[in-house]
Amino acid sequence: MHRLRWVDATIIFVALLAAQLARFGIDRTDLKIGPVTVPYWSCGIMLGLAWYVMLGAWDSRKIRIVGLGTEEFKLVLTATTWLFGTVAIVSYAFGLQTARGYILLALPLGSLGIILSRWIQRQLLHRKRRYGHSSARVLVVAGPYSAAHLTKSLARQPSAGFIPVAAHIPGLDPEFELNEGVLGTRLAGTGESVESILESIYLHNADTVALSSGLAMPPHKIRDLGWALADRRIRLIMAPALTDIAGPRVHVQPVSGLPLVHVSTPQFSSGARFAKRIFDILASSLLVVVLSPVILTVALVVRFGGGPILFKQSRVGLQGQVFEMLKFRSMAVGAEQQVEELIDRSEGNGVMFKMKNDPRVTSAGKWMRRFSLDELPQLLNVLIGNMSLVGPRPPLESEAAVYEKHVHRRFMVKPGITGLWQVSGRSDLSWQDTVRLDLYYVENWSFAGDIIILLKTLKAVLRREGAY
Repeated sequence: MHRLRWVDATIIFVALLAAQLARFGIDRTDLKIGPVTVPYWSCGIMLGLAWYVMLGAWDSRKIRIVGLGTEEFKLVLTATTWLFGTVAIVSYAFGLQTARGYILLALPLGSLGIILSRWIQRQLLHRKRRYGHSSARVLVVAGPYSAAHLTKSLARQPSAGFIPVAAHIPGLDPEFELNEGVLGTRLAGTGESVESILESIYLHNADTVALSSGLAMPPHKIRDLGWALADRRIRLIMAPALTDIAGPRVHVQPVSGLPLVHVSTPQFSSGARFAKRIFDILASSLLVVVLSPVILTVALVVRFGGGPILFKQSRVGLQGQVFEMLKFRSMAVGAEQQVEELIDRSEGNGVMFKMKNDPRVTSAGKWMRRFSLDELPQLLNVLIGNMSLVGPRPPLESEAAVYEKHVHRRFMVKPGITGLWQVSGRSDLSWQDTVRLDLYYVENWSFAGDIIILLKTLKAVLRREGAY
């Protein structure tokens, strides 16, 4: 956090100095505040100090905020907007002749500089956390099933900065079979007293305790545990048994000292659908125009290789309706008829058929798939309206036929050219992770989320991970 403060201060100083030199040069310029005349460089110092304080006041440097999600960037922009909005209001109210050019230079320079620096520091932090550094050592205290789920969830995302070092399960039945493989970490203890939990903390050198559901402890003991942890400056995290719920849907309401967690119902209103459709039309039209040389080149390469240019395949889309998805043909003609012969060699996730070295793929198809160029005709599916730019992966009819009931929630939205599955590993994902990501998207859709996925898609395509 110390480095974060120094970087913020440096960027603010550079932005204000650049605005000062660009607007006024090296000549002294004053600002009149009633009968008092103040040099602009003094105003810059006060503005810089206020900017620095506002970033801290809006919790943009809190350890629970930094390094994960979009909340950090939102807080930076919110603090900056409030600061400069206040400056504008005060200037107007008191008739101050504030140089607008100075503000218009300092605002974007500082904002972009801070966000870029936070992004760079985030990448460095994630790299450290992948090797187990700069992370909290977490003791999970919960029932057996909740403990197993929580430890595996934390281990799945090391960039969040939580390493589950052990699990303490109060009141665990001795006959309950629970090994390290099932639990996801070692079992620290089963005592129901606060002292036994503290002993597990010291034994495993934990600095954070995560409480989840299934605890065999009365409320007053949990309260005592919280006090004991606070006295020892050990962080306490409450992890309710809610899965795949995004932050904006979770609201806390204190009632008689109890933090009641409200989870709002996922809503995909007609207005949201209309806005998403308009964005799809505009963005896909622009992409078709910009990528038209690439599309034409790929089409010619496929045509000269023999056979049809486009490959049409029936997929399941919105509300379970079947549509024809378009792709550039990357396999030999009649490849679908050979699936039964190759089914035993599948390297997919048990539901989807995938092979890293599929003999049906043509030489041109290999490099097209490497950069996802075979997916470009799906921009036409987006324009037609049976697909979206972002959404769950469109399954084959044979895949949809074996879906469990809850997986059908994927069909509540249009399938997408890209989605969370695309930016999280693609073909390398297990079936459970594929479903989890798709359902998370359906349950927590947001326009900002779509933009972030589109930006991450470019990175995923260039890295070529899971593309085959």
